[in-house]
Amino acid sequence: MRDLRLFFFALMMVPFFSLPAQAFKVGLVLDKGGKDDKSFNSSAYEGATKAQKELGIELKYVEATDSNALETLHRSFASKGFDLIIGIGFAQADAVKKIASQFPDRKFALVDGEVVAPNVRSLLFEEHEGSYLMGVVAAEKSKSKVGFIGGMDIPLIRRFQMGFEAGIKKEKPQMSLVSNFIGITGDAWNNTAKAKELALSQYGSGVDVIFVAAGASNAGVFDAAEETKKFAIGVDSNQNWIKPGFILTSMLKRVDVAVYSTIKEAKEGHFASGTVRYGFKDKGVDYAVDKYNDKILDLATRKKLDDLKSQIISGKIQVPDYYKKGKK
Repeated sequence: MRDLRLFFFALMMVPFFSLPAQAFKVGLVLDKGGKDDKSFNSSAYEGATKAQKELGIELKYVEATDSNALETLHRSFASKGFDLIIGIGFAQADAVKKIASQFPDRKFALVDGEVVAPNVRSLLFEEHEGSYLMGVVAAEKSKSKVGFIGGMDIPLIRRFQMGFEAGIKKEKPQMSLVSNFIGITGDAWNNTAKAKELALSQYGSGVDVIFVAAGASNAGVFDAAEETKKFAIGVDSNQNWIKPGFILTSMLKRVDVAVYSTIKEAKEGHFASGTVRYGFKDKGVDYAVDKYNDKILDLATRKKLDDLKSQIISGKIQVPDYYKKGKK
C-alpha cells in the first residue's frame, strides 16, 4: 500500500518537473533586400542567428517583398505570442508604431527608424561619421574625382552622402564629387542593373573610387569596379570579400551587434524602450580590414583613420549631419 501511494505521488509530480521552459520567441521582419543581400539585412540576420545559437531563443524571420505587407507581418508575430519583434529598415516605422500600440505586452525594436512608445526600442547609427572616414579613404586613393551612389533618395542616405563629402574635403578640399541615387522607391535597394549602369557612367567620366550605400544593389557597383579595374567602397557589413582587390574597405554599420544585444537584454528581462545610438565609441560604426583589402588599405591610411576616429569620439571633429541640416 505504501509503495502504491509513493507511485501515485511520483506520478502527480512529473508534470511539475518535466515541462520544458518556453523558449523566448523573436520575430525578425527583413525588408525587400532579404537576408542574402550581403548588406544591411544580412547583418541583422547574422545578429539574430547568433542569438539563436548562443541564447537558445526561438527565431522566425520573414522578408517583406511588399511594403504594404509590413503591418500584417508585425501583427502576425505579435498575435502569435512572439516576445520581441524586430523591424529592419526605416520603412517599417509606421507599422511598428501601430502594432506596438495594439499589443502593449509585446516588445518591439526598429533599426534605422525612431518610434516613441513604451514598448519600442529604436536602434540608430551614426552613419555620417563612418562615411566621413570613407571620404578620407576615397580622396586619398583617388587620382581624379570620386563618386557616391545611394539607393533610395531619402534623408538617411543623404546623411551618408554628406558625411562622405565632408571627409573628401578634409583630405582634398578641391576634389569634386559625383553623386547619383538609384531611385525613389524601395525597389532601389535591389536593382543591381541600375546600380551598375550608374557606376559605369561615373567611372567613364573619370571617377576612380565610388562609395555605395544601396543595399543589395551594391553588387552592381562592385561588378562595375571589377570590370573597369577601379575601386569601390562597401557599406553596412564587411563586403571586402565580394570583389577582392577592388573594394578598398567597407563602412561597417554593426546592425548585427544592435540586434544581438537587444535580443539578449530582452530575454534577460532588461529590455528598455527609447533610442539607442551606435557610433565609433562602442564600435557600432567602423571600417573593415581583413585579408581581402590588407594590401590596398595601407598602414599609413589606417593610422590616419584611427586618429580621425579618436578626434570624432572626443568631439574635436564635428561631422556635418544631414538630419540637423538647417538647424541651429
